[in-house]
Amino acid sequence: MTKPLIGVTTYLDQARWGVWDMAAALLPAPYPRLVQASGGLAAMLPPGDPATAAEVVARLDGVVVAGGADVEPVRYGAAPDPRTGPPARARDAWELALIEAALASGTPLLGICRGMQLLNVALGGTLIQHLDGHVEAVGVIGRHTVKPVPGTLYASLAPELAEVPTYHHQAVDRLGRGLVPSAYAEDGTVEAVELAEPAWALGVQWHPEMGEDLRVMEGVVRAAGAARR
Repeated sequence: MTKPLIGVTTYLDQARWGVWDMAAALLPAPYPRLVQASGGLAAMLPPGDPATAAEVVARLDGVVVAGGADVEPVRYGAAPDPRTGPPARARDAWELALIEAALASGTPLLGICRGMQLLNVALGGTLIQHLDGHVEAVGVIGRHTVKPVPGTLYASLAPELAEVPTYHHQAVDRLGRGLVPSAYAEDGTVEAVELAEPAWALGVQWHPEMGEDLRVMEGVVRAAGAARR
């Protein structure tokens, strides 16, 4: 049986390797490794023309929107907080278009950290621009526990209290249309959101690619395989 093809969005940044120093589409290796370990095939989706997003999604079995820069506050009608990072406008436009295309086509969708926040924004939600206690130190992945909401998609994947890898200073504020919270941190921060229906769409605020638990990614890979059949 052919493995599901899972597209994963990327950074677009200046990078150095070997003798080169130029703009590059970047994706930390733990993302494709997690897709592969969960039974899928990984394809990188660097920022492109938003008008082509539906065509791209049509060739995929599932979409993962990866972590990265803060979503530009103008996207949810807010002025930037001084602690909000510089915008990644090409990523914002591209990934919003991918999310809209995935939701419209029923393509299974997973948002990770920034990806969860962007899913919320795509559906008309807003974000808290700064949150203390969810970053251990600059460049250091921390850990905290999340509690699933019984009866949700996330709880069906990971029904117990779990310790997760975390690195974020923003969070969901007002939920977007149709989204429901499916996990919380101990301080009450929404740590996972999902669409109640009809599409398979889940966002997690933590970084499953930086841990050992495959269940979230296995969930989207299974859904992608089922949709393909």
